Amino acid sequence: MADYAQEQEMEIEALQAILMDDIEEIDASESGLSTQNRCFLISLTPQDNDVDESVSTPVKMGLIFSHTEKYPDEPPLVNVKSLKGIRPEDLTFLKEKLLQEASENLGMAMIYTLVTSAKEWLSETYGNDVGIEDSEENDTAKDEIIVPHGEPVTVESFLAWRERFEAELALERAKLMPDSALTSTKEKKLTGRQWFESGRHAVKGATTVAEGSEEEEEDIEFDDDFEDDEEDMLEHYLAETHQV
Repeated sequence: MADYAQEQEMEIEALQAILMDDIEEIDASESGLSTQNRCFLISLTPQDNDVDESVSTPVKMGLIFSHTEKYPDEPPLVNVKSLKGIRPEDLTFLKEKLLQEASENLGMAMIYTLVTSAKEWLSETYGNDVGIEDSEENDTAKDEIIVPHGEPVTVESFLAWRERFEAELALERAKLMPDSALTSTKEKKLTGRQWFESGRHAVKGATTVAEGSEEEEEDIEFDDDFEDDEEDMLEHYLAETHQV
């Protein structure tokens, strides 16, 4: 005569060693089975067992079983329930599938076989849903990432830029200055004889005053257009660097 109780106890110990936190004993009233014997719930997901536990899964199911008096020579009592996201019609189909497999494995410990079958079915039926959700989460995370543009502003980089800016500014000034302003320095270096022989002493009065007035006006207009304080230069620099 077979010792069914001992064989059943050995199977439960083996399942606990393999499934660890995924198997727990529950009250018979919570099992949905017509029995007062010990009942166990095994939690299953479409993901591998070594998946990061912090990652949420859109679906999760519970496989509930209880040994009958003459198990494994007769099938165990089996039930399935949705712990998260399993459709009722899918649960009905899976339960029938597991009962059929149990009848095909009489005479041997079969609970782990049923667990493996249920997990494979779950992966085939809902595995794609997990992949889609993970992909959407990754896309959302990518959209939230802000990639900075340009180089970070430092004192050294700003000073270097200011030197280039002032050199460009001086070049622009040279382009906008009248010929009289550019040649005035050379004229001042003429000797007294050269200046006298040039005949310019005759028109020294009005012409000099008029040219001086024009140069002053040009200097004033130029100062208004190009003399920026350091704050404006910094804003200009930041605008350029962020366009890179």
